[in-house]
Amino acid sequence: MSIPAVGEHAPSFTLPGMIVRAGVRTDDEYDLSAQVGRPVVLAFYPGDATAVCTAQLCSYQAELDEFTDLGATVWGISPQALDSHEAFARDASLAFPLLSDTAGSVVRAYGVQAPGIGLRRSVFVIGPDGVLRWRHIGLVGLRFPKAETIREQIDLLVS
Repeated sequence: MSIPAVGEHAPSFTLPGMIVRAGVRTDDEYDLSAQVGRPVVLAFYPGDATAVCTAQLCSYQAELDEFTDLGATVWGISPQALDSHEAFARDASLAFPLLSDTAGSVVRAYGVQAPGIGLRRSVFVIGPDGVLRWRHIGLVGLRFPKAETIREQIDLLVS
C-alpha cells in the first residue's frame, strides 16, 4: 500500500500492545479509532533494543510529559512480539505503549514496509479528528525526527 498523504484519514487499526508502569506489564488491545478527540503519535521502529531504535524511543520518553500535557498519545509500533517489547521497555525505561504488528498489516496500511529490514523508521502525527497531519518517513532507517519537532506539530493541532 502507499503511504497515506497528509490530509487523509489515517488508516484505522487494532493491535495488541503492552505497557510497563511501576514495574507491572499490562497487555491490552489498542484501537486507533478509540483515540478520536486527541492527537496520536505513531512511531514505527524496526526493532526492539537496537541502537537507533533505543535512541529514538528514549528521546520520545524524555518528552512524554510534554506530549501528554498537550493531550497526545504516543504509541511505538514494531513487528516484535509482546515479550520482546516488555524486555525493551524495561531495559530502556519506556512508559508508553509498544504495539506488536507481527503480521505486518499496519506497516503495510501505512506504506512503510521495507524489504530486508521489515519497515522504515517512520512517525505519523494524527489529529484529534483522525486525519493525518504530519509524517516523517525514514529512507535508510538511521534518522528519526526529534521529539521537539513532533511536539511542535502537536502544538499546532491543539493551539
